[in-house]
Amino acid sequence: MDIKNIIFVIVLLMAGGFFLRSAMRLIAWLRVGKADDRFSHIGERIRTTLVVGFGQSKILRDRVAGPIHAMIFWGFLILLFSALEMVLEGFHEGWSFNFLGPVYSVITILTDIFCLLIIVGTMMSLWRRYVTKVRRLQVEHEKVEAGMILLTIFSIVTALFIQNSLRLHVFGEDFSWAVRPVGRPFGAMLHGVLGDASGVVFEVTWWMHAVLILAFMNYLPFSKHLHVLTSIPNVFLGPLSPTNSMEKIDFEAEGVEKFGVVDIEDLSWKSLLDGYTCTHCGRCTSVCPANQTGKVLDPRGIIVAIHDRTVDKAPLILKKEAGGELSPDEQAVWDKKLIGDYVDPDALWACTTCGACMQECPVNIEHVPAIVGMRRSMVMMESQFNDESALLPDIYGNMETNSVPWGGFGQADRANWAEGMGIKTAAEDPSMEVLFWVGCAGSYDERAKKTTKAFAELMQIAGVDFRILGTEENCTGDVARRTGNEYLADMLTKTNVETFQRYDVQKIVATCPHCFNTLKNEYPQFGFSAEILHHTQFIQELIETGRLVIDRTKASAEAVTYHDSCYLGRYNDEYEAPRATLENVPGLTVLEPARSKDRGLCCGAGGGRMFMEEHVGDRVNEVRTNELLETGAQTIAVNCPFCTTMITDGVKAADKVDSVQVKDIAEILRDRVRA
Repeated sequence: MDIKNIIFVIVLLMAGGFFLRSAMRLIAWLRVGKADDRFSHIGERIRTTLVVGFGQSKILRDRVAGPIHAMIFWGFLILLFSALEMVLEGFHEGWSFNFLGPVYSVITILTDIFCLLIIVGTMMSLWRRYVTKVRRLQVEHEKVEAGMILLTIFSIVTALFIQNSLRLHVFGEDFSWAVRPVGRPFGAMLHGVLGDASGVVFEVTWWMHAVLILAFMNYLPFSKHLHVLTSIPNVFLGPLSPTNSMEKIDFEAEGVEKFGVVDIEDLSWKSLLDGYTCTHCGRCTSVCPANQTGKVLDPRGIIVAIHDRTVDKAPLILKKEAGGELSPDEQAVWDKKLIGDYVDPDALWACTTCGACMQECPVNIEHVPAIVGMRRSMVMMESQFNDESALLPDIYGNMETNSVPWGGFGQADRANWAEGMGIKTAAEDPSMEVLFWVGCAGSYDERAKKTTKAFAELMQIAGVDFRILGTEENCTGDVARRTGNEYLADMLTKTNVETFQRYDVQKIVATCPHCFNTLKNEYPQFGFSAEILHHTQFIQELIETGRLVIDRTKASAEAVTYHDSCYLGRYNDEYEAPRATLENVPGLTVLEPARSKDRGLCCGAGGGRMFMEEHVGDRVNEVRTNELLETGAQTIAVNCPFCTTMITDGVKAADKVDSVQVKDIAEILRDRVRA
């Protein structure tokens, strides 16, 4: 071991020790969060990690930035061999993986190629950030850091490429299996210029590569680029389907003093890890309907705020747990509030819970549960509402009294829509093929009742033996849950579960995606599971089994565009059944809007926004409606009563009522089937 090896070992031990200390600190901060089991369904987690993490599937959704990032990411995976080779060479001059023979040839070919790809990728990234100035990347306080990181990566890889190109000329046949299609001719040219100085340049670039890697490694725990280390674990530990389900609160548990997320200790450790992992790429914010229409909500900002509060408060929590006393400055930090000092309450109320942020996040960060968790504390702990959400206390009162969000209705009126249709309730005859869950809008809203009747008539035509609950049906609690009143949602849910169990309900179909999602994905937390279908799924099932037959003599030419509701689409990954139904109808031409399926824009009603005002910026529903109108369709097909209302209002605002109609798929099909 010569002086070079000794110096390297000392530097490596110092850098490794410092990094280990930083890593242990970050891990200790995670323990501040609440317990959260993220190690179930290992097989599914491994598949997700391979596809999303290593396969970069979400990154590649962006056709420009995606390939750039992917080739940098995949390149660094390949260059891990070179990094390991560098470390081992630091212990023994000239050490390599050459003994692997042909395998080493493959490794060196890939290393050569990906070095060039990373160099090109970093240059393109710098161009996009500082020349073309992509909007989502223009975060003022991050501009310098981002540039430094990209230049560091560029320098690391350039140094590696140069030293690898010169290896054969410095060490000769010790690297006989090295195949470098670009590096070998480049090295020959460089060696021809440098001559005897090639060895010096090799040593300089070797040390440059080694020191920059070790420095970069120790910078990561203090920067937004910590995701280099945490992204793969975060994807593995991320949400399983459904991705946006809310955690149940046990209101009967002893010793519970807080409800919802008041501060970081009320978040799960996984939410704190999300803060570490956020890349600040802005993909979430770029697709947020609230942000796009001028609201204060910035999903990226929410996660960054959680990270910042964690960095500020977690050390103080650990200090107090260890019996330490806080200094006046530390006490001032302790007294700050997550909601207010770090997160703008107005941003939380602007969220439609559409899930677009989570759909686009390349590292599977969970924005929506964190936002709703903070809403819970505002509602249940503080009764804190803003101008736009000021009506919610009245909505809650209506739900408590009559189990319907709207005022002026009574539970006794819930089944009035079915008068004269010969529809039985479960109380009248509990034996049934399927329970039709009508929902609050479908029971009381005049426009939504048209969909309710159309779907009920379709089931009657198909010979489906269905029942309704009538006056025994209560709100599912979706609005209460998404707006933060978990106590009210808990009460409504338990009442419905008791009713389902009393009638031994095995299959439910719902016309409201919000009801559908809640029944399917959240009621199991309360002990109820059954086959839950959305009415568009059930309609397509009836068509496929021949129980509903489309009357081809009623064909008429009509252009239709379809709006994907968030709670059927992104929440439950159902995009094909509604389209299949429309495409089966003779005469209909289905036109896709610019944004559709999992990229579709929210109508603006989710997350309780249906019952809030919208004073800031453009109206989400009008922006979405204009996108649908741009298709030139005569009919806008929907699958949700909230979407129906919002898109209809958008058509009115665009003064297109006389030329464009908004219809649920059940209504479109009702007049086109054989009776």
